Amino acid sequence: MSMLASVPVETVAPVPRPLEQDFEALDACHREVLVTLGDLQKLVERLEDHGVDPVARRLASDIVRFFSQTARAHHAEEERLVFPGLLASGDAELVQHIQRLQQDHGWLEEDWLELSAQVDAVAQGYSWYDLDALRMGSAIFAELYKDHIDLEESLIYPEARRLMSLRPDAGAARARRAQR
Repeated sequence: MSMLASVPVETVAPVPRPLEQDFEALDACHREVLVTLGDLQKLVERLEDHGVDPVARRLASDIVRFFSQTARAHHAEEERLVFPGLLASGDAELVQHIQRLQQDHGWLEEDWLELSAQVDAVAQGYSWYDLDALRMGSAIFAELYKDHIDLEESLIYPEARRLMSLRPDAGAARARRAQR
C-alpha cells in the first residue's frame, strides 16, 4: 500500500480591482481630510483664543470622529483595493511608492494616536491639553497627510486607473454583485 504525499496547494487570491466609483469615494475622502485638517488648525486657534468652550468641543468631537473612523476606513480601502494591483504590477518604482504610502499609513496612525488623546480631551470638555504640543503635532500631521494625498492623487490613483482600463472587465463581478 503506497502513501500519497499530501502536497499543499497554494491558491492565489485574485487581486481586487477598484471601480471608478471606488476612486470617486477615495477622492471625496481626500477632500474631507483636507477640510478636517483645516478644522484641526481652527481648533488650535480656538483653544488659543477661547480655551475649551462649546465651539471647541464640537469641533474636536467632529475631528476625533473623522480621523478615528472615516480616515482609518479610507486607508483600509486603499490597502484592499488600490495597492495590491500596483504592488503586483512589476514596476519597481511604483512598488517603492506604494510601500512608502503603506508606511505613511502607519505614521499617520501613530501621529493621530498622539494627537487624539488631546483632541478627545477637548471634545470631553477637559482642559489638560498641551497647546504647544497640539500645535506642533497637528502641523506635522497635516504636512504628512497633504504630502501623502499629493502622491496618491498625482501618481498612484492615475496609475491604478490606467491599469484598470487595460482590463475592461475589471471589477465586473463586483459590480454585478453590488447590483443584487
